[in-house]
Amino acid sequence: MTQKTREDAWKLLNEFTKDPSLIKHALAVEAAMRAYAKFYNENEELWATTGLIHDFDYERFPSMEEHPYKGNEILKEQGWPEEITTAVMGHADYTNIPRESLLSKVLFAVDELAGFVMAVALVRPSKSIHEVAPKSVKKKLKTPAFSRAVSREDISKGIEELGVDETEHIQRVIDGLKTVAKELDLEGNPD
Repeated sequence: MTQKTREDAWKLLNEFTKDPSLIKHALAVEAAMRAYAKFYNENEELWATTGLIHDFDYERFPSMEEHPYKGNEILKEQGWPEEITTAVMGHADYTNIPRESLLSKVLFAVDELAGFVMAVALVRPSKSIHEVAPKSVKKKLKTPAFSRAVSREDISKGIEELGVDETEHIQRVIDGLKTVAKELDLEGNPD
């Protein structure tokens, strides 16, 4: 098995995904995974790559019957490491794949939250991730009408499974997203 790189992941993502918002989501999860890899002193490239490809098949196979199952078949055919394929399967709670590794737990914990944090930044007048604080994210989490498609249950379950403080977790995801603010169009509006 050859070593898989970020370039391999980027090519795969772009082969299957054309929707700019899904590309941004992948970049956001990649950045949050990288931030967590640094925090836990884990393999940054492996963790970031896992975040980048976790939803690569979603645009083509969006149903619960197909995603992430079809994508996982493709990953295995292409020789992606088992720790990545297992984490990708486990990020969808309905697959009932246990999240036993730290990689799997972090991917699940950051997936929904990364998208939610982006939404919080986008409703700010500045549209800047640099002005988002955990307090504002927590407030929006309590507003069911805001970003209604985001599963609050998955966010809570991810934090619980990871065993981290909610505020620290949100801050770590925000910090990760700040590193790719330009790519996410979240640098803010110039005055």
